Amino acid sequence: MKFVYFGAVIAAAGLFVGSCQHEVLPTVNAADICFERDILPIFVSNCAMSGCHDAGTAADDYILTNYATIMDKGIRSGRPENSEIWEVIDENEMPPKNPLTPEQKAMIKTWIAAGAPNGVNCSSNCDSSVFTFSGAVSPLITKNCVGCHQYPGASGGVELSSYQGARDIAKSGAFLNSIKGTNGYKKMPPSGAGLSDCEINQIRKWVENGAQQN
Repeated sequence: MKFVYFGAVIAAAGLFVGSCQHEVLPTVNAADICFERDILPIFVSNCAMSGCHDAGTAADDYILTNYATIMDKGIRSGRPENSEIWEVIDENEMPPKNPLTPEQKAMIKTWIAAGAPNGVNCSSNCDSSVFTFSGAVSPLITKNCVGCHQYPGASGGVELSSYQGARDIAKSGAFLNSIKGTNGYKKMPPSGAGLSDCEINQIRKWVENGAQQN
């Protein structure tokens, strides 16, 4: 994953700034965005892995594991158009394997435009009585895991971007041990706030009920 200045990208392509076509992003209410709950998991799952922008690798001197390191450079509060991190996301230069979804992009752009506040201890609408794969587990995996754990190049050979992959890891016991950091497993996600107790309970109940594709 390499950060490339927007001007260099345009020059290399032989294009004019005015000719660039940017996708239309959905509208997001800035008041509904909380950094710790909504923004940090995007960076942790899609950028802050070994070989890219974790503390050990720090590719191109970027570490994207927490608020301080994300804000250290590449973000200009209130000005996404002048923030290098946003520019490479907008141009699909980052992440390198799969671009962020329009919803993820919209949240990041809106968050920067709103001043990039450090929201913590965010409220959650998690309901532990909901623990189906489609209603709870798959959205949690997409938000927190799939950036690292998808083929090609799934971290640790663990693929979670499909139901089959998630089911196999769940039935082996590795899924719950990883998100809790128990029985010798490194806690996942490797940085950030991690899953809440409610979210862990949703996954636990899904596993205990047979890890069904429901």
